[in-house]
Amino acid sequence: MAFLLVGLVTLGAAVVTVTTRQLVHAALWLVVALGGLAVEYLLLTAEFIAWVQVLIYVGSVVVLLLFGLMLTKAPIGRSPDTDSANRPVALAVALAAAAALVWVVVDAFRTTWIDLDGAVQGSTEVTGSILFRHWVLPFEALSVLLLAALVGAIVLSRKKKEGER
Repeated sequence: MAFLLVGLVTLGAAVVTVTTRQLVHAALWLVVALGGLAVEYLLLTAEFIAWVQVLIYVGSVVVLLLFGLMLTKAPIGRSPDTDSANRPVALAVALAAAAALVWVVVDAFRTTWIDLDGAVQGSTEVTGSILFRHWVLPFEALSVLLLAALVGAIVLSRKKKEGER
């Protein structure tokens, strides 16, 4: 019951994150959504993953996002620049991406069985072993992507002098 309740709160926070027109409020609702995921990990007895979620995503990524908002001098209140006429297209793309994600996850784990008699699946030992054996390349690709986002935020925040393109 608690898992379902926290999941609904997390889903609601995620929906508010992408539908609000105030950028700072969107970042703060993202904190709630990512914190809800950490609580879900705790309910699944994956304490290590929950703390990684809090430290890396809630602590680092959201702080980076807030710094990016401050560097680009984003408006604090409602902004007409954040609204677009592409909402129906964005909704269609989001639904297609969600359907593809659900299909990929269901297809990937259809025949996978988790051995509950062995080591605890959420333990640090098992998580570290799987992460550094099978997921090193995606993990490093994600770090390069975050670095590119930081560089992009810095480039966008610089004011252009007169005479520059």
